[in-house]
Amino acid sequence: MQHPHTVEKIGGTSMSRSHELLDTIFKRKDSELYNRVFVVSAYAGMTDLLLEHKKSGEAGVYGLFASAEGGSQWNEALSAVASTMEQKNADIFPDAARREEADRFIRERIEGVRSCLVDLSRLCSFGHFQLESHLLTVREMLSSLGEAQSAFNTALLLNQHGVNARFVDLTGWRQDGALPLDEHIANQFKQIDLSRELPIVTGYAQCTEQLIKTYDRGYSEVTLSRVAVVTGASEAIIHKEFHLSSADPRLVGTDKVRVIGETNYDVADQLSNMGMEAIHPRAAKSLRQAGIPLRVTNAFEPDHPGTVIMSDLAPTRPGAEIVTGLKGVFALEFYDQDMVGVKGYDAGILAALTRHKVSILSKTSNANTITHYLKGSMKAIKRVETELAASFPTATTTLRKLAVVSAIGRDLSGARILARAIEALDEAGIEPVGITDMVRKVDLQVMVEEDDFERAVIALHRGLVEKNNKPVPVNCAA
Repeated sequence: MQHPHTVEKIGGTSMSRSHELLDTIFKRKDSELYNRVFVVSAYAGMTDLLLEHKKSGEAGVYGLFASAEGGSQWNEALSAVASTMEQKNADIFPDAARREEADRFIRERIEGVRSCLVDLSRLCSFGHFQLESHLLTVREMLSSLGEAQSAFNTALLLNQHGVNARFVDLTGWRQDGALPLDEHIANQFKQIDLSRELPIVTGYAQCTEQLIKTYDRGYSEVTLSRVAVVTGASEAIIHKEFHLSSADPRLVGTDKVRVIGETNYDVADQLSNMGMEAIHPRAAKSLRQAGIPLRVTNAFEPDHPGTVIMSDLAPTRPGAEIVTGLKGVFALEFYDQDMVGVKGYDAGILAALTRHKVSILSKTSNANTITHYLKGSMKAIKRVETELAASFPTATTTLRKLAVVSAIGRDLSGARILARAIEALDEAGIEPVGITDMVRKVDLQVMVEEDDFERAVIALHRGLVEKNNKPVPVNCAA
């Protein structure tokens, strides 16, 4: 049974602008304020400090604790996180009493985690206990601190402004044992009256499935999807600090891109593959199977309808909807003259990539060459190269760093996308390194030199989107 409520997620960058959110997505009156559930991420940058920097990989508390060379540095890093969290509290709560309440909450959590890590370090100093077997739990516990702070603070801030908000803690803090995720969510919502209360839910949820093991830092969107499914929501909403647009407006220009009014989960999957996640693929699967539409909005433009994503939204006409891409892609070319007619090469390469946790963006092959376009660290990919050299001594591997630009749409057939893409690139003076155009026409991938990435995005957007659609200006200042 579905209820007239929505389940909505606020990302970390938007969460960091809490007071602005009071005047946008939380600015409703009386009954319109309720029948909504909010799943919140940690404030921007907080999870980087707790785990590791998402882009640079610089070690946070977890990285230092997990490293034998980290020594007591993790302890100092945890204290630095506590100071950063208290500064965030000061920014949000000018009132001393509220600020002290927020500080007291996070200090209890920080010191509880510190005690656990000290005890674990002491325990693992004995040979019978291995630190490696506990690191996943440590990662979960540290990660949960960020969402606990943002959810608690948001509920506190809303209460201060007359909203009947409730802090819903899914982190499992001091809980006896873990439950399956759906059961954990159902138990927490059992006593909540959505027509009178506004639940503010932690984006991290402790459960037997161990979300961070499967989804790592994409867990908050999985929490969103399961809360929506378990509570029977009419719609799931993700509030970002920007609109889902036909390209990055900062690159292409706000006067040239347009907001994607509607699309389907297939397009969302292709975007995820390019690192431009509208929603985590596993989270999308839950919503898709439950028949729950997803809406992506700009948190700071509450009157704009945003983008609706559904399974059965067919396009009114074929064509590219979005042009996006990814820099720092590695092309691993595997060549063996003796490959023709011999089985086992594909399986061997895939096994090596899986062992070293390297993600495959795309793949092409011919009689004696297999090329994988990969996302991952240079260190991991070099290990793959070494393993392949040992497994296939007659083969040669070469590694090249490139960028991939992709034109994505619900239906690219019948729109001469490939011919028009080549023409657009040629007009811009860009020679592709490679092109992948699958029989199933939902995306076209163009491999270019990294230095050509921005120009390729602009050229393809101009040739495939702008010439077919009248652009709607996008506000990217939010």
